Amino acid sequence: MSTDVRAKLAELGLELPVAAKPLAAYVPAVRTGNIVFTAGQLPLVNGEMAGTGKVGDSVTPERAKELAQVCALNALAAVALVADVNKISKVIRVVGYVNGASGYIAHPAVVNGASELFVHIWGEAGKHARSAIGVAELPLDSPVEIELTVEIAD
Repeated sequence: MSTDVRAKLAELGLELPVAAKPLAAYVPAVRTGNIVFTAGQLPLVNGEMAGTGKVGDSVTPERAKELAQVCALNALAAVALVADVNKISKVIRVVGYVNGASGYIAHPAVVNGASELFVHIWGEAGKHARSAIGVAELPLDSPVEIELTVEIAD
């Protein structure tokens, strides 16, 4: 079964971006067999950070959730470098890192920005295992970073 990812994104007024160039010595995605792992994706839009700062301080939780969705779109773009996104059969795992202010503990609500997008696109197959981790800092002062693992149908 295949899903028209671009059509599902269009329902939300979104589109699949061009994959961001790596910021260091790594590749955006690796495929092994039918599994694709992405590197952590930041909320880059056209090569620029869509937001910076700490969640619960200069970045509201609502804005951070939106930025997590941007990261998720970038993760899908990274998958597209090594596989046909329309052949994603299962979202296996999402890992979200949240650059929170001291005492900020609502990391799962931020990472929902990515999780809810995947469920919109794939329904039951978009439901996944997940970790939402609070960190002291992220690259480029990003509020959030998302990693994605998916299965590709033959």
